[in-house]
Order: sequence, then structure tokens, then C-alpha cells
Amino acid sequence: MKVVIFAGGFGTRLMEETEARPKPMVEIGGKPILWHILKMYEHYGYNEFVICLGYKATFIKEYFYNYYLHNSDVTIELANNNIKVHYSETESFKVTLIDTGLHTNTAGRLKRIQKYVQDETFMLTYGDGVANVNFKELLNFHKSHGRLATLTSVQIPGRFGNLEINTAGEVGTFVEKPAGDGMWINGGFFVLEPGIFKYLDGNMDDVQWEKGPLEAIASDNQLAAYKHYGFWKCMDALRDRIELEEMWNSGKAQWKTW
Repeated sequence: MKVVIFAGGFGTRLMEETEARPKPMVEIGGKPILWHILKMYEHYGYNEFVICLGYKATFIKEYFYNYYLHNSDVTIELANNNIKVHYSETESFKVTLIDTGLHTNTAGRLKRIQKYVQDETFMLTYGDGVANVNFKELLNFHKSHGRLATLTSVQIPGRFGNLEINTAGEVGTFVEKPAGDGMWINGGFFVLEPGIFKYLDGNMDDVQWEKGPLEAIASDNQLAAYKHYGFWKCMDALRDRIELEEMWNSGKAQWKTW
């Protein structure tokens, strides 16, 4: 089963890191967050990836083109460009890199890779989020519900404490940073049937996947939600990258399932 990854956005909210490189190439523990995402899927046996490129596409292409060399011990004869590999430690990734347009929105990017997934069930996620989702359980959930699409729903920790205050100004309860205030949000990590492409008819270049198409799928009762109670984190801003880096360096990277 193939895994499609959105990796073409500008990453404007992380401009401190993305001015020189695409957001999925921002590093956590010395490796791009995109690499971490691929490792998460590989752990469950999914190693075929279709990556939707856009902003600074050549950066990602060159990374994978040189990946084997960068992870190998080699002797290079400069006179004839002969390379002898002594030892290599690489992953089983099979990566298809598709330039889906610089300004194309996510629905348009998804539409442009249709021929690479053909008529098969496939997975989809964003190139800036990590989690300890059990992808085998996610797929089983999807199959058991018989819908065209399944998303992984998560509850994110609140950024501030919640207060209940009576009319006298007295605090009845205080909860420090409750998980999502009871709200479940779209956490990515989709499982999709090829039937979703009928919702991508026409010009989708300016359309967000989560807006028109996904809303229409839900309206047709073809969207299921797999509730994930474990770790989930999106690298949306610089503070998120710093938090993920601290987790990795302290040995508390819960998304490291491999």
C-alpha cells in the first residue's frame, strides 16, 4: 500500500526554518521530519511513498537522490568517478517524488498524483506531523467501517488553563491545559479509497483538501474518524520544533516506534 505525503507548502508559520528549505526538511535530531514520518510508516511495513512536492522541490529530490551515498562508507576515485561502497546503512524506502506545482493547494496536489496510486486503497498524511499511531489498527478500522475515507482524530493539549468562575468572581474549578477541551480535530493520517477522486473533479489547484472535498465526503456519510489517544504533534511553529527536538534528545520521542 502506498503512502502519499503533502510536502509542497511554503511553511510560512515556520519562516525561521523554511526560508532556505521546505518545511518537511526541517530537522529533528539531525534528520528531516519527513524522514521521521517515513520511518513511522516503514515500521508497520509501508515503505512505498508518493511525495507531493512544491516549494523548493529540488531540495527534497536531491536529499533522496544522494541518500544512499550520504549513508554509506565509500572510496571515490576522482579520476574516473568510480565509487566503491564499503558499507551502507539505508532504509527500505521506495520514494516517488512528484512536482505538483509551486502554488497548488492540497486538493490539487492530491489530484495530480492520482495515476501513481491508481485504483488501490492508499494512505495520506501531512509532511509536518508525527505520532505513535498504529497504522495496522488504523487500516483495520477503515476496512471495518466501509467508508471512502478515514481520518485520524486527535485531542491536542490546551495552551492555557481553564477556569470556571461564578458571578462572585470565585473560581470553582481549575484545570491546567486540558486535552483539547473535549474537541477532536483532524490529525491527518488518512486511509483513502480511490473513489475519493470523484470529489476532486474539475480544477482543484486553489482548493484545500480539507475544505470542499473532505466536507463533501463527510456530507455523503463517507468519512470515518479513528480516535487516537496516544502521542501526536504537528510542527506548526518554531516552538513546536524546539519541543520535538527536546523530546528526541531526551529519549522521550514517543513517535519513535522503530
